[in-house]
Amino acid sequence: MFERCLYFNLNALTRKVNRIWESEFRQTGLSAPHAYVMRLVLSEPGISQKHLAEELHLDPSTVTRFVDALAERRLVRRDTSHTDRRSAAVFPTAEGKRLQKKLEKIGEGLFQAMQTRLGDKHFQELVSALREARSTLEKS
Repeated sequence: MFERCLYFNLNALTRKVNRIWESEFRQTGLSAPHAYVMRLVLSEPGISQKHLAEELHLDPSTVTRFVDALAERRLVRRDTSHTDRRSAAVFPTAEGKRLQKKLEKIGEGLFQAMQTRLGDKHFQELVSALREARSTLEKS
């Protein structure tokens, strides 16, 4: 019945992928979305919340909630940006930095597992098609 339905098939895939990602990141005590915010902060210390939202394709208010949650856990801290005093720069704390290797290992493991399960060619085509579709819809 739903063979041609983008909404149904994409949501079914999303639920499956979310279960896998949540299971893997659970060992860090972070949800997958929080882990991705953390990975970006670790790779770009001092990143602005605006840039986080752009990179992660999330609403700024969502990023604010994620950063708030990470700050409550003392994994990140906010500083006033030197270039724009209205903007906060987000930095990892020492506690947050201790998660870096584990987060990178999980991310690489998920990449390898999906590449193996789906096949390299199919995996690359799927990711490429999803990125292209997202980009096209963002322009509309």
